[in-house]
Amino acid sequence: MDIVRVKKAILKANTIAVSGHVNPDGDSIGSLLSLGLGLEKLNKRIYMISCDGVPKKYRKLPGADRIVRKIDDPIDLAIAVDCSSKEILGKTHDSFRRAKNIIEIDHHAFRRPFGDIALIDDKAAAVGELIYILLERLGVDITKAIAQNMMTSIIVETDSFRLPKVRPFTFEVCRELIERGVNFYRLVDMIFWSKRKESAVLSGICMARCRFLKSGTIAWSIVRKKDFNMFNGKDEDVDAVPDEMRSIRSVKIAILFREKDKRTLRVSIRSKDRINIANIAEHYNGGGHFDVAGCNIPNSPTAIKEFLCRVERLVS
Repeated sequence: MDIVRVKKAILKANTIAVSGHVNPDGDSIGSLLSLGLGLEKLNKRIYMISCDGVPKKYRKLPGADRIVRKIDDPIDLAIAVDCSSKEILGKTHDSFRRAKNIIEIDHHAFRRPFGDIALIDDKAAAVGELIYILLERLGVDITKAIAQNMMTSIIVETDSFRLPKVRPFTFEVCRELIERGVNFYRLVDMIFWSKRKESAVLSGICMARCRFLKSGTIAWSIVRKKDFNMFNGKDEDVDAVPDEMRSIRSVKIAILFREKDKRTLRVSIRSKDRINIANIAEHYNGGGHFDVAGCNIPNSPTAIKEFLCRVERLVS
């Protein structure tokens, strides 16, 4: 981790833009907010960007109302959090190209580097851990607001401490954040235990459509635009479905196809038992971790069949 160069670049800059990835999850939004609010403590002018906005479940996080979809102002420094490639920055990359320097802060093992300076640790459970280290090195006091966003990054990315990357340092950071005033129960309730009725209905539809391959070791389902329209749902309403499918005892790989438009399906993939699904996502210009990944494929029965065939080869 080139933390010395990262620190130097931040201290030198006056205007800084921080962005997460398209279709943001809690790790992206939480690390974006915790870093943005933290850098403001250094008297920097901060822009916080999410080109796809903020999912409803995260809109009550401190500072979420400050996030914008784009900026036109010139910036000295651009920082991408939780982005394994420039492609998943989406339209924000246009703003980043105008910056004097780009910093990447990330924990993906499978990456396509695009910045000038990098703070990367693929052993980190969440980007929030790296933000914690960076703010500490910058001498920034972690307020309750910063801590709440940082904790969001960690509990979402670890699926509430259930995924393999959880390490002793993860709990050390969380202990510190709780001491800063984070209400852990309330935060977990907001993220995991409360959902919109539209989300419950759409999740049920996805689970009812679930199909199994390779003696039940692969589960897949699909949700169409007409389903979202019928129940006034949003893409984020089915974010938890791949994890629900993965929780089925026999399932080793879970796949959810989401129709973005007539030409494109967004694919969310999950695995367990150390099965590496990131390579498949990368084949389709996607990315992620070995057990959590995603990509886009053509919206056709042929493309779905080809994708499922690739996945079947991973299961013996």
